[in-house]
Amino acid sequence: MGSADAERALAVAKLVENDVAGVDINMGCPKEYSTKGGMGAALLSDPDKIEKILSTLVKGICKPVTCKIRILPSLEDTLNLVKRIERTGVAAIAVHGRNKEERPQHPVHCDIIKAIAEAVSIPVIANGGSHDHIKVYSDLEAFRQETSASSVMVARAAMWNPSIFRKEGLQPLEKIMQEYIKYAVRYDNHYTNTKYCLCQMLREQLETPQGKKLHAAQSSQEICDAFELGSFYKKITAELTAKAATLQNDAQEEDAQAGDADVIKMAVKFDKRQYPPQITPKMCLLEWCRKEKLAQPVYETIQRPVDRLFCSIVTVSEHKYQSALWDKSKKLAEQAAAIVCLRSLGLPEGKLSDDAQSPLMHKRKVEERELWKDRENEEAPPGGAPHKKPHLTLGTNNSAPDRP
Repeated sequence: MGSADAERALAVAKLVENDVAGVDINMGCPKEYSTKGGMGAALLSDPDKIEKILSTLVKGICKPVTCKIRILPSLEDTLNLVKRIERTGVAAIAVHGRNKEERPQHPVHCDIIKAIAEAVSIPVIANGGSHDHIKVYSDLEAFRQETSASSVMVARAAMWNPSIFRKEGLQPLEKIMQEYIKYAVRYDNHYTNTKYCLCQMLREQLETPQGKKLHAAQSSQEICDAFELGSFYKKITAELTAKAATLQNDAQEEDAQAGDADVIKMAVKFDKRQYPPQITPKMCLLEWCRKEKLAQPVYETIQRPVDRLFCSIVTVSEHKYQSALWDKSKKLAEQAAAIVCLRSLGLPEGKLSDDAQSPLMHKRKVEERELWKDRENEEAPPGGAPHKKPHLTLGTNNSAPDRP
């Protein structure tokens, strides 16, 4: 994770510590989107903050904590920093053998990574060798030995050809790309991510006819067509569509079996664009219940495991109301249930189209008028006329202001 705050880093780590093997803090990213927030390589100039973040995490979670850094301009400063990091109790440290101003075209400083590995007792992970040192599987071990590191972290070389980890040697790039595309289609990976990864593999071949087809692709199907996998795409998408339909039917059958015959249902959804910013169906229903001296509405919301959608039932005066359509969030599902209740009872739901009839909107307008009256009285000069009331718009942008 990237972080510039110890307590915030701990809070995030606590959220995931039962689901991960460890927590690593990125202190080496030189990109502006990271450094402008005080994260990544920006931390290298603030050893006190580094120590606080790592110490807080080591003491606060039960999983191993590691970090990744870049080297500093001087070897002495670099060694002082890694020794200070070691004292925080981290399990390992990854070192990118370039400073924050250097880029991949600059040579990696294997000698400095080696000096770091010899200066600390915790494992050191060597990083940054893709461009100059790592081209085939055997180069991984050679880079590790040259830096005296415990292990090697590989990024760009693995993106260029994932078979870099194959002991028997690299496989043809065309085969690797086709296999990757098949995985992407089977697991419904978004085409923009698939396209990005393939472009990283093609590199200098992006100007070839196939590279130009890939660059122009605007869907997974077009990517497959560029690599002669069009029939595979059609076959897999047909299978996935059929499977999704089966799961959806099963879910609907379960809903029907578990349905309550006493629940009033309508197929409605809440669209906030149809309501004023300050008015929602839930607010209208609550206001009506208060006016009628009824108990507050009670919402019961469930999430369907198959698609993680939500459905809510609202109980008002011992009657239950529910939308037959499932929503992507708990809040939207509750608003939809409130709409069903309001429509069943013949009550305004606060939409822009009926705000003139909405008791809640009327109440808001009365409150606004009273507020302006109070302000006019406060601001009126002694014995003079009150100041002119500024223009006020309620509901939609083109509605005229109400005047007392």
